[in-house]
Amino acid sequence: MFRNYLKIAIRNFKKQPFFTFLNTFGLAVGMAGALLITLYIYDELSYDTMFTDVNDIYRINVDISYGANKNALATVPPPMAAVVINDYPQVEAITRLRGWGSMLVHKEGSEKNIKSQSNMFADPSFFSLFGINMLEGDVNTALNEPNTLVITKSAATTYFGNKPALGKRLIIDNNEVFTVTGVIENFPKNSFLRNYFMVMSMSSFEDAKSNNWGSNNYSTFVKLSPKTDIGQFETKLQDVYKNHAFPYFQKTFLPNITLESFKNNGNEFRYSLKPLKDIHLYSDRTAELSANNDIETIYIFSFIGLFLILLASVNFINLSTAQSLKRAKEVGIRKTLGSNKRDLIKQFLIESNVMVLISSALALVIAIAALPYFNELSGKKLGIPFSNPFFWIMSVAAVLFLGLISGSYPAFFMTRFLPAKVLKGNGQSGIDGSKVRNGLVIFQFAISVFLMISTLVVYQQLQYIENKDLGYKKDQVLIIEDAYAAGNKVQSLKEEIKKLSTVENATITSFLPTPTNRSDQSFTLEGDAPGDHSVQIQKWDVDYDYLATLKIKLVKGRNFDSKFSTDSTAIIVNETTVSKYGLTPKTIIGKRIKDDSDSITYSIIGVVKDFHISSLRNIIVPVGLRLSRRTSNNLVVKLKSGNFPKTITQIESVWNKIVNGQTFSYYFMDDSFNNVYNSEHRLGRIFITFTILSIFIACLGLFGLAAFNAEKRIKEVGVRKVLRANVGQIAYILSIDFLRLVIIAIIIALPIGWFAMNGWLEDFTYHVRISWWIFISVAILAILISILTVSFQAIKAATANPTKSLKTE
Repeated sequence: MFRNYLKIAIRNFKKQPFFTFLNTFGLAVGMAGALLITLYIYDELSYDTMFTDVNDIYRINVDISYGANKNALATVPPPMAAVVINDYPQVEAITRLRGWGSMLVHKEGSEKNIKSQSNMFADPSFFSLFGINMLEGDVNTALNEPNTLVITKSAATTYFGNKPALGKRLIIDNNEVFTVTGVIENFPKNSFLRNYFMVMSMSSFEDAKSNNWGSNNYSTFVKLSPKTDIGQFETKLQDVYKNHAFPYFQKTFLPNITLESFKNNGNEFRYSLKPLKDIHLYSDRTAELSANNDIETIYIFSFIGLFLILLASVNFINLSTAQSLKRAKEVGIRKTLGSNKRDLIKQFLIESNVMVLISSALALVIAIAALPYFNELSGKKLGIPFSNPFFWIMSVAAVLFLGLISGSYPAFFMTRFLPAKVLKGNGQSGIDGSKVRNGLVIFQFAISVFLMISTLVVYQQLQYIENKDLGYKKDQVLIIEDAYAAGNKVQSLKEEIKKLSTVENATITSFLPTPTNRSDQSFTLEGDAPGDHSVQIQKWDVDYDYLATLKIKLVKGRNFDSKFSTDSTAIIVNETTVSKYGLTPKTIIGKRIKDDSDSITYSIIGVVKDFHISSLRNIIVPVGLRLSRRTSNNLVVKLKSGNFPKTITQIESVWNKIVNGQTFSYYFMDDSFNNVYNSEHRLGRIFITFTILSIFIACLGLFGLAAFNAEKRIKEVGVRKVLRANVGQIAYILSIDFLRLVIIAIIIALPIGWFAMNGWLEDFTYHVRISWWIFISVAILAILISILTVSFQAIKAATANPTKSLKTE
C-alpha cells in the first residue's frame, strides 16, 4: 500500500508541476532560512560549554553604590580570591584573570616587534580550574614563577615558526623579558577567552599582590562543590565586605564612619555569582573579558526562524487545500468504492511528507550555497555539521514533524469531502475551506509587515547613532597605536607629525571617547568627609592639545596651559560631574577635589560639555581630565580634508624615521565607534535579509492562490468578458478579495510592531521615537507588493480568450 500511495503522490506532483514547484520551493526557502538561524543559535548557546565542570564554575561580580554613582562590575579586588578560598569550604578552586590589551612582542635576538592584540595575567590555578591541557610544558607549574608565560599554538607559530617554543624568551614592550613555560591550543571561538593569545603569570604583576579593596580589576572565577546551595553561598559572600573590604576603607579613607552609617548614606557593595555558561548571553557589566551577546538577540532570531517555517507551512497548507478541490471527485470515488477515512488520511500525509522531504533536500542545497553570505552577515564561521549524528537525528525529526503538521490539515480537509455532492458533476465538495485559507494569508502578511516595521526601526536607530552629536568630532581622526614604542622621542614624533600640511592637530593619550573598559576613582570635595558627597569619576590622562584635537567644547573655565606650573594638579571635569556634586559650571571652578585612592587633591580649572564615552545604551558618566602622568598608548591625529592615503603615507614616513623598526599600526576613530554597534548593524542586516525572504515566501503563496482563484473563476471571467467587462474591471474583481486580506494583516501588525520595537529601543538610553512615516511606508509597500503579486494572474485571466473557457458550456 505504501508503494501505491507513493506512486499516486508522484503522479499528482507531475500532473500539477506549477503548484508542486511553488509548494516545494517556498517550503525549501523557509526551511533553509530556519536552518541557518538554528546553526547561529546553536553556536551562541554553546559558548563556554567546553570547559571541564562548567556547571560548577562561577564568576564573582560586584554591584557598587557609592556616593552618587552605581556600578555593575564583572571584576573584584585583588585580595578577594585569597579570602574566598580560605574562608569558604565550598570553594574547590579559584583563579584570577586580568585582561591587559595589546602589547608589542619580539623574540630574544630580534628587534622586530609583532603586536599581540589581547593578553592577560592569570593565577597558576587557571589551567586546572578550566581543564585546559598543555601541548608543551607542565600544566601544574607553568605560571608559578614571575616573568613566565604560556602562549597559544598560533602565537607560538607567529613568534617561533615550527621550532619548539618551550624555554624561549620573549621581550614585552621593549622592556620586560618573559620565558615561555607552556604552549596550549588556541582558545575555542565560542569561548570568553577566544581573543587571548598570551597568558602571563600573575606573580609578574605587582598590583595583584596588593591588599587594595578599592581596586576592582580582577575577573575572579570560583569552582564550587556540586552540592553547593548558590543562594546561601551568595548570602554568606556578603561577609567578605563586612569583614575585609569595609575595614580597609575605614582604615584608609573613612576613619570616622561605621558600617551602619555607611549603609544609611545609601552606600552598598554587593557581591554575586554569575554562572560561567551564562556570561555570554546574560552578562553586560563593566570590564567583561570579551564582548558578549544578548539573550534578546537569540529570542529575536528564534522568532524569525519560527516565522519563516510558519510562513512556508502556511503556503503549503493554503496551496494544498486549494488544489484539493480539484481532487474532490477522486476522493468521492474512493469513498464510494470503500476506502475508509484512515486510508485516505495516510495517502495524503504520505504525499505531504514526500513533498517536505523533497523540500528539505532542496533547503540543504540552498543553505550550503547561502552559508558564506550568512557567515559574513552574522560575523561567524558556521558550517553544516554533516559528521554530527545529532544533526541528522534532529533533521529527520524536523522533516517528519513538519510533514505531519503541514500535511495534517490538508489531509483531514480532503477526507471530509461529501461523495454525494462531488459526484453530481459540479465538482464541488460541499466544503470550501476559504475561511481558513484567508486566515492563513492574513497571518503570513502580518508577520511580513511586522518584520518590515522592525527593519525600518533598527535602521532609523542606526542612522540616529551615526548622526548624533557625541560632544566630540570622530571624523578624520587617525589613531596611531603603540606610541610608547617611540620612548622619550614621543613628543618629537607628535611635533613632527603636526608640521605636516595635511595635519590639523595631534594629541598623545591612552584615553579615547570610544567605548572601552575603564576604571574610576572616588573623588570628594575638599572639606567633605569621604562617602558623604563622593563621586566616582573616570580619571583620564591627556595633554595640552587633547580638547583642540577632538573638538571638545569648554563651557566654563580654561584649558591646560604650559604657562601655569600648577596645572600638574589641575583637572577639567564634564557637566555630569558638576551635576553629581550639585553645583553649576560657574560655581565649581576653583573648587578642589580629593582622589580618595591616592590622596592627591586637584583644582578644577574647567568644565567641558558632556561627551559620550560609551555606547548610546548607557548614560554619560563623570569624567575628569588631568595632564598625563604615564606613558600613553596612542597618538591621535586630526587630519585636514584631502587625500587621506597620501597623508597616512607621510605620517608613516615620520614614524619610520623616529621609531625605527617598529610596526606602524593605525585605525580611524569613526571605525572604532562603528565597531561598538556591530551587533545592531548585524541585526539590521539580518532583519532586512529575512524580511525579504518572508515577503518572498508570502508572495509565493499569494501568487499560487491568485492563480488558483483565477483558474477556478475562469468561466465567470469568460462570461463577464462576453458581457463587455474590460480588463481593469475583471482584474479588480479578481484582486480585491486578496487586497482586503492584506489590509487586515496590516491593521493587525502595525500595533504589534510598534509595541515590540518600542521595547527594543528602551535598551538604549538615547534613541529615536518611532516615526509615523514608518507605518505609512510599510502599509503602502505591503499593498503595492500584494497588488503586483495578484495583478499578474488577474490580468492574465482577464486577457484570456473567453471562447476557450465557455466552449464546454
